[in-house]
Amino acid sequence: MGSDTPEKTTMKGNHTNGRALKTLVLIPLYNHADTVAEVVKKAISAGYPVLVVDDGSTDNGLISLKNLDCQTIILPENRGKGAAILAGARYAAENGFEALVTLDADGQHNPLEAEALIAEAEQGTWPAIIIGAREMTQETVPGSSHFGKNFSNFWVRLECGRSLPDTQSGMRLYPVQELLLLDLQRTRYDFEIELLVKAVWAGVDARSVSVSVHYPPADERISHFNKLIDNWRLTLLHTSLICRRLMPLPYKQVIAKKNTTEQPLVVKNPWQTLKNICKESSSPFWLAVAVWFGVFLGALPLIACHTIAIIYVAYRFQLNKVAAVAASQFCMPPLVPALCIEVGYYLRNGEFLLDLSWDRWLLEIPQRLWDWLLGSLIVGPVLGLAFATLVYWFSRRFSIRTARKLSDNGLLPKLFAIFKK
Repeated sequence: MGSDTPEKTTMKGNHTNGRALKTLVLIPLYNHADTVAEVVKKAISAGYPVLVVDDGSTDNGLISLKNLDCQTIILPENRGKGAAILAGARYAAENGFEALVTLDADGQHNPLEAEALIAEAEQGTWPAIIIGAREMTQETVPGSSHFGKNFSNFWVRLECGRSLPDTQSGMRLYPVQELLLLDLQRTRYDFEIELLVKAVWAGVDARSVSVSVHYPPADERISHFNKLIDNWRLTLLHTSLICRRLMPLPYKQVIAKKNTTEQPLVVKNPWQTLKNICKESSSPFWLAVAVWFGVFLGALPLIACHTIAIIYVAYRFQLNKVAAVAASQFCMPPLVPALCIEVGYYLRNGEFLLDLSWDRWLLEIPQRLWDWLLGSLIVGPVLGLAFATLVYWFSRRFSIRTARKLSDNGLLPKLFAIFKK
């Protein structure tokens, strides 16, 4: 992704940290003059070379870094956090860095914990994205942050199949070369989600390590997140990623071998295909999600191809296919289709279809199919939510009771010992 605006770079020294991965700490800066100097000082004290990319700030924050041993890049105008990270990644590539650790300039992250991300990258599969999963236990953490994190985790899980505890954390380690090879379109708050999902699609591993987080009181907190505009951008991004996920097209690969456990749905051996479909296990939550999709798709007028469509969608989203197909059976004719038709007819005409004559139900098939489609868009989600709630409740109770029995019988420690071996 190229730059359409010139960048001014100030160099201060050439650092090496002597680690297996030559790592640069990048701090995107936009109007955080009060906190950025302390963040940079901590990062320098940890022994890492530091780069600050000023994304068109208007509060002269770089002045506070005048006597600190760090590099700076100044973007003439505000282009978003993504643009700042890409500018930093280009600098890192030009100077031989293999990994890039990003930290927010607001002091939310502890730069000393970058060591944990680097250690994880060096010990496990590489190249990889390592996310610092925030331990959001402070009383000052806003409820919107908890919701936003869980909401983002849900969509990322559907889009790339990875269950990650904190997909919104700004403390991350990126592989420099692979980052620059990705086809990225976003440059603002939606950039990090797009980068994460497309990197996993491209074969890059993604893992997490726990890190602390600091949230100042609400009256001291500075956030540039626009709840209307940025949430709209995230909505458009997730919509496009979900649509792309459903397309049966190969993803662009940036490394030789894709690091994924995803198995092909259909293989030459029909028994192996059946085994691939049936062997899945899921948490209570994702089992409930599979049931919701099964009921929703089962309610749609996908005549003669419900099962194929459900298995395909479950495969693309890495959901439990057996649960989804089984749940769809509750939508078999005549009850649910008739209910959908009634609801759809009511939406179009303001009254229910009480005429059960041959002319109404068989000779007006195009109209009834239209009613069915409209009605299924309401009945399907509502009915799916009801079934998903029941499945989640029963599945969770079963899991808890099973765990208690294993614990009471002394089998749980034995199982852990077996898996540990």
